[in-house]
Amino acid sequence: MEEQTQNNQPQNTQPQPTPGANQSQGGGSDAEKNKNMAIIGYIIPILFFIPLVTDAKNSPFAKFHAGQQLNLFLAVIVVQVVGILIPIIGWFLILPIGTIAIIVLAIMGLIHASKGETKKLPIIGGFEIIK
Repeated sequence: MEEQTQNNQPQNTQPQPTPGANQSQGGGSDAEKNKNMAIIGYIIPILFFIPLVTDAKNSPFAKFHAGQQLNLFLAVIVVQVVGILIPIIGWFLILPIGTIAIIVLAIMGLIHASKGETKKLPIIGGFEIIK
């Protein structure tokens, strides 16, 4: 006669995510589908155009990161040209510092893309070449 059911235990033990918690301007599903395309140009900057010639060309998330990668690629060219053309100072100051800065920016972009975020890179991210 002591048949009591205990309903004190919660039915679903997994925490429910807050709506929009992991989404940024790019949108969750778009960012998830095109994350690899957004990452590729941060690893090898000259490949910034890959998202623009694949199925990801219609993705605002992939286009945003392609634009940031183009900025990064242009920064690589500027640092290399200026560093090579200016003897001594360029070789021993501009090239090493510029290269370290570009590596840091590439890592930041890679982290933003892998998290599905559309954050602009510091210094070079404000230039919008690809719209």
